[in-house]
Amino acid sequence: MIVAQTPDGGAVSRGPYQQAMAPVGAGERTDVLTGQASESRAIASPVDENPVAEVRSDHLWALAPFVNWGTGVGDRSDYKFLWAGFHLSKVMFRPLHAGILSGQFEFGGEIMPLWQAYTPPPHSQAYTCETPQGAFYTCNLPFGGGTFRGVSIEPVIFRWNFLTKSRRIQPWFQGAGGLIYTTHKFPPNLMSNNNPANGPIIDGGTSVWNFTPQGGFGVHYFLKSKRSIDLGINAVHISSASLGDRNPGVNASIQIQAGYTFWK
Repeated sequence: MIVAQTPDGGAVSRGPYQQAMAPVGAGERTDVLTGQASESRAIASPVDENPVAEVRSDHLWALAPFVNWGTGVGDRSDYKFLWAGFHLSKVMFRPLHAGILSGQFEFGGEIMPLWQAYTPPPHSQAYTCETPQGAFYTCNLPFGGGTFRGVSIEPVIFRWNFLTKSRRIQPWFQGAGGLIYTTHKFPPNLMSNNNPANGPIIDGGTSVWNFTPQGGFGVHYFLKSKRSIDLGINAVHISSASLGDRNPGVNASIQIQAGYTFWK
């Protein structure tokens, strides 16, 4: 049995497993056995206070639906892109400490059932043609264009999450590579939409298969534990690697991605 003195001088008995506490002010109470003040209000859990640290320490999985909008640059500035799909990744290993580059590795991939490219509409264009006798002449032939549709997969995404003191913001940069299949040869040229042409043409087709090496940076903004809004910017190169007779490609495009991540 413990006897503690109350602020008015009275005595209060306590059971053998009870601490005697005396009020000392708003939001605080004092342990009369130790003389130490403690907060009476509930303390938020570390998970609620620091969702960034939770992902880092628990090596969580990320599942994120996303939408992607982009534009070509340079000689492809009249190309526009719209992609949508799902991102899956996992935070790997412990954080590595390397000064300002300190961070943690994340490996993932993406699949895009919706892949569209918007190019100038089909039109006639001058080409160099050859007669059966071997003579060359200029001919106007239909040039493919318009909207191209397909699907894309990025099986390899190497992402580096920077260490940060922020409880809500997690910046990252990444390198990735993928593959696109389109229903017509992309980018547009004479053969893109299977346009017929008479005689040998000194201008071959591109390909329905293209590769997408890319790199970029972005940020997770955590709304609460295990939920984040994600923004990223990627520079993407689209190339057939000469699978077709020509490889004009889209040498550069800028893609802006927005998603919502569920961490598990």
